[in-house]
Amino acid sequence: MAKTVTAKAHTNIALVKYWGKKDADLMLPQNGSISLTLDHFYTQTSVTFATQLTADEIEFNGQRLTAQKAARISQFLDLVRQQSGQTAYAKVVTENHVPTSAGLASSASGFAALAGAASRAAGLQLDLTDLSRLARRGSGSATRSIFGGFVEWHAGHDDASSYAEVLQDPVDWDIQMIAVVLKATQKPISSTAGMARVVQTSPYYPAWVQTAEADLKRMRQAIAARDLQQVGQIAETNAMRMHALNLSAEPAFNYFTAETLTAIQAVTDLRSQGVNCYYTLDAGPNVKIICAGQDTDVIKTALQQYFEPEQLIVAKPGPGITITEN
Repeated sequence: MAKTVTAKAHTNIALVKYWGKKDADLMLPQNGSISLTLDHFYTQTSVTFATQLTADEIEFNGQRLTAQKAARISQFLDLVRQQSGQTAYAKVVTENHVPTSAGLASSASGFAALAGAASRAAGLQLDLTDLSRLARRGSGSATRSIFGGFVEWHAGHDDASSYAEVLQDPVDWDIQMIAVVLKATQKPISSTAGMARVVQTSPYYPAWVQTAEADLKRMRQAIAARDLQQVGQIAETNAMRMHALNLSAEPAFNYFTAETLTAIQAVTDLRSQGVNCYYTLDAGPNVKIICAGQDTDVIKTALQQYFEPEQLIVAKPGPGITITEN
């Protein structure tokens, strides 16, 4: 009897970004990164390997994917089959509680959940470090979604040395994010294509790698000190440096919309009024506001001048992956 395994993994938002690969096949990043896993956004995936299947069957949010759209998932399943010796095709059922391809880390939670469910269903009993390595092969940032709280991904130099580990979990101090969900639509250029263009064409890329390494050290210290102001300032500067790379690429591109700039300005204005809040953005238009829970109401009230209440989603530090056998 084929067993079905279900895994649930949460998204993470990078505070020190990974932007650029040094090995696209192994998904090795040019620099390390640090993130915060969030409780609100997650992916739940069930995997069953069954000998009667003649191809992988991928169901995403209630819809069967075409072979073309499912190709990236099937390639990842091939990796699991290769590691486990499993020869059967798989039925995969995924529910994504994250806007897809909008810069809210849907692929991070997606491939973390897939790694957890598929590896266990194929008979592998991976520890969290090995699961982190496996998830990385599907999506770089998925390596961090295996863990809860603050997480660091070590860039490494090969498959064995590139993995994530917990910096702080549980998070026992008052920090959260408010996601400003501007446009839950596909972005103009994928993260993979965007970072490849930046590495190849931006004259500032070497400086990015150097400053990112310095940001990692400072961010570790800020998290250990539970210093919201330092965490926010480092994250905000790091994010804008990443987006400056995109503007310096050839041809230039960016993920901002007019609403993105409105949200950024609103956060800057609030800070000038004494509210301890900061913004960060990934490869998409959505702004994430780093703040304390005690300031939620004043921040949301200010932002509701420009955005609908349902566009403002409060997310607190979230848990690591859970895996259950049905």
